[in-house]
Amino acid sequence: MLQRIQTVYLLVAAVVSAGLIFVFNLWTTSVGELVFAKDYMLYFGLFLGSAILSIISIFMFKNRKLQFVLGRLNIILNFILLGFFVYQSLNLSGETAVSEKGIGMLLPLVSIVLLALANKAIKKDEELVKSVDRLR
Repeated sequence: MLQRIQTVYLLVAAVVSAGLIFVFNLWTTSVGELVFAKDYMLYFGLFLGSAILSIISIFMFKNRKLQFVLGRLNIILNFILLGFFVYQSLNLSGETAVSEKGIGMLLPLVSIVLLALANKAIKKDEELVKSVDRLR
């Protein structure tokens, strides 16, 4: 059923992963050039992979266990993306390439929170269905 709260969480997570990467920059170089996720194919692919997993998970509403697993997989993907950002920001010494970190580096955190809320709601639905099945 598409009118559940987890659908809203997953849809917002997909918008954060696919839409906001074009709005918020990841960092600013020392010459003042803004760097977006579309400039690096790895980051762009991971963001779009996260968005696609969220969209697929929305339409798996009949199979809640698979929806839950896809949510967990998406959380892991966002942690990997966050790890790449932490590595990128800590690996460079001084002002060689990255001058200022952008808000785009925090987008995986927002997505992780939304996916965790969606998984919590999916788990709650699964427990509700199990409790109704016991009564029959």
